[in-house]
Amino acid sequence: MEELIALRELLQKGNLSSALLMIDEMEEMSKKDILNKIRSYGIILLLHLIKQKAENRTTRSWDVSIRNSVLEIQNLNARPSSKGTYLNDQELRESIESGFRQAINQASLEVNEGIYDAKELQKMVDKQEICDRAMTLISLFSDN
Repeated sequence: MEELIALRELLQKGNLSSALLMIDEMEEMSKKDILNKIRSYGIILLLHLIKQKAENRTTRSWDVSIRNSVLEIQNLNARPSSKGTYLNDQELRESIESGFRQAINQASLEVNEGIYDAKELQKMVDKQEICDRAMTLISLFSDN
């Protein structure tokens, strides 16, 4: 809110160059927030895919969480005004892969009631396979 007040003051004073600079900073902050949210939902998606793979089963709760994470990622990544996306497929994949370690850490507390530490669990699942599955789910949803 402070930024908007400062922006208004710059515009009222006719200081367009500083106002444009401030708009650029605000756009960057907004984009960073969106990218952080996409990454967070990616971690949740990976967490449940890891649990499915490690336990060789699924639950209704996990399935719903996976679907909701995919929906949120798609919703956040969509640029409403330009009909484009914030992240292209490669950037989205990099974001998903960057959250894998956190997902493994969290999954180590949940898979089979926490009997595996993160290193053991990581040996039980294939990172590439899990990330491929996540990307497939995100792509499948975006086609519907």
